[in-house]
Amino acid sequence: MSSWEIFLKNYINSEYLGIFFDFSGMKFGEEFFASMAEKVKKAYGDMSALEFGAAVNVDENRQVGHYWLRNPSIAPTPELQGIIQNTISDISNFAQDVHSGSVGGPRGAFKNLLCIGIGGSALGPQLISSSLGDNPKMKPYFIDNTDPDGIDRTLANIELEDTLVIVTSKSGSTPEPRNAMLEVMNRFKNARISFQKQAVAITSQGSKLHSQAIGEGWIKTFPMFDWIGGRTSITSSVGLLPGALIGVNVGEFLSGAREMDSWTRMRSESNPAMRLALAWYHAAEGCGKKDMVVIPYKDRLADFPKYLQQLIMESLGKEKSLGGEIVNQGISVYGNKGSTDQHSYVQQLRDGVNNFFATIIEVLQCRDGKSVEMEDGVTAGDYLHGFSVGTEQALAANDRQTLVISLRRFNAFALGMLIALYERAVGFYASFIGVNAYHQPGVEAGKRAAANVLNVQKSVVEILKKNKNKPLRLDEIGTKLGNQSDKKLVFKILEQMSHNNRSIERLAGSDAIEGITYKFIG
Repeated sequence: MSSWEIFLKNYINSEYLGIFFDFSGMKFGEEFFASMAEKVKKAYGDMSALEFGAAVNVDENRQVGHYWLRNPSIAPTPELQGIIQNTISDISNFAQDVHSGSVGGPRGAFKNLLCIGIGGSALGPQLISSSLGDNPKMKPYFIDNTDPDGIDRTLANIELEDTLVIVTSKSGSTPEPRNAMLEVMNRFKNARISFQKQAVAITSQGSKLHSQAIGEGWIKTFPMFDWIGGRTSITSSVGLLPGALIGVNVGEFLSGAREMDSWTRMRSESNPAMRLALAWYHAAEGCGKKDMVVIPYKDRLADFPKYLQQLIMESLGKEKSLGGEIVNQGISVYGNKGSTDQHSYVQQLRDGVNNFFATIIEVLQCRDGKSVEMEDGVTAGDYLHGFSVGTEQALAANDRQTLVISLRRFNAFALGMLIALYERAVGFYASFIGVNAYHQPGVEAGKRAAANVLNVQKSVVEILKKNKNKPLRLDEIGTKLGNQSDKKLVFKILEQMSHNNRSIERLAGSDAIEGITYKFIG
């Protein structure tokens, strides 16, 4: 079979939607699709059950409903349909009120938008902002960590009087957004500005954050649903509210996701999400043997690999199967924008270890309007396209697997399509490998470990406090801790506290760790 015939056999496109897929570089064998027939059939059935409202997140006995968000008519009950529709209307109306100045700060209409969140509650709004936030109606800022220095750097650029704050947390008790919220509230207090009159919450009904926002009289609350995970929340209030406030056409964004959902729901060989999931399975041999490298040749999509990293790795990276067997599944994802990659890690992709498959994403329309020519008949966009196709060919020449996704143009509709495409591909792949894509026990384990560190910290401080002004060595502190003793952990706690004016003084007698003593000086 010629290379052209292989291309035609592996080319999927929709002229109507303006998106095109080239899977010819994945090197599918003739027998592969036949061998996957039963898995494909099951994956379609699993996805259908999910969309009809089955509690497919079995560990938490929850439904999974991000597909309902862009098409409320398929939600399993009239009540849910109404809630979703009303939320979208509320977001639109609220954005209009903010833009008109009828909802504003002490100096009039809000000019800035500060979004506080973590994980998907930050990555989704950041992606919408970086890819679609041209000439924003409000300048967006983000706090997505509990790093004090990072918080300081962000707040240093903001006039608080002109800033609307969105705090996003499903429970209201997740440490990172809670800490950031408290830091921001303190800044407002010190500036003698009412935080409550400039704050909005996106959270679950009845959560700690919801109760706080209602009790303190915040401007408004918007819902987070227990059937939506953070990594699939971009088409919920989490992504739509910040998007609408900065001026993104969220209706077009939802429309793009809805159209891709309709296409990828079809049981057909030309279903791009199914073909994408099959490509992952083929390349990674169904057990993560190869990494996924995502290279978007568009500056607007520079954050897309980071977004996909969470969506794919948090969904598929699981220790146990649905049946409880140890499987240690997942696909590692990394990437950076082209053509920046031509001058960074493409060297290894081309000539180094062959432990990856590449996804190249390109946008055919370079810009609105005509481009200046860099040389006779060649524009900057031609160079970008040349680098994209050249990278694909260079990788293929050295037996590297590649697939290419081409968009006719990039806009809110196109981003919605990409989001929906990858969400469904993740669902299909999870069915192939038999894991629950919609829980995150590893993340929860990390949270529990962090809580334990803080508990040990409190015990360490209490021991030093009881021995005020008396230096203690690590082994002495460990002995007093008893069963909690972990000298490495205690050392790390004391090093961090003593470097941050936390009433702990560090007395170094030598370079040896054993020679360091600490005392309470508060």
